[in-house]
Amino acid sequence: MPVQMELKRIIINDVNDHQVIMLREVDGERSFPILIGMFEVTSIYRRVRREPSPRPLTHDLVANVIEQMGGELQDVFINELHEHTYFAKLRIRRDGELIEVDCRPSDGIALAVTAQVPIYVAEEVLNEVCGE
Repeated sequence: MPVQMELKRIIINDVNDHQVIMLREVDGERSFPILIGMFEVTSIYRRVRREPSPRPLTHDLVANVIEQMGGELQDVFINELHEHTYFAKLRIRRDGELIEVDCRPSDGIALAVTAQVPIYVAEEVLNEVCGE
């Protein structure tokens, strides 16, 4: 059963290449970090702060393509953890069909913030990262 999460914290480190976002369970206490790159953390940070961009950036482009092709981003699902790497899916609803597109969690989270849709994590992933 997927667990709904929220973006709880963004940690930007100008000295290091690895940036951190923290996800926290919406109806619980579990949380975990995901290491991401500078471009992705900057994109997420701008979206959270609702800072406009003069031209569409990559995550804006993907959201616009989904919409222009008649789809709607339903949610983002972080479904797997393999060798310290998270895997995710964009879950897009189009003509009554659910289409899942493989993506990096950081890109999925940026799109979720853009489209204001939920972020889910597989229970197995949460159990693994939270040591349960």
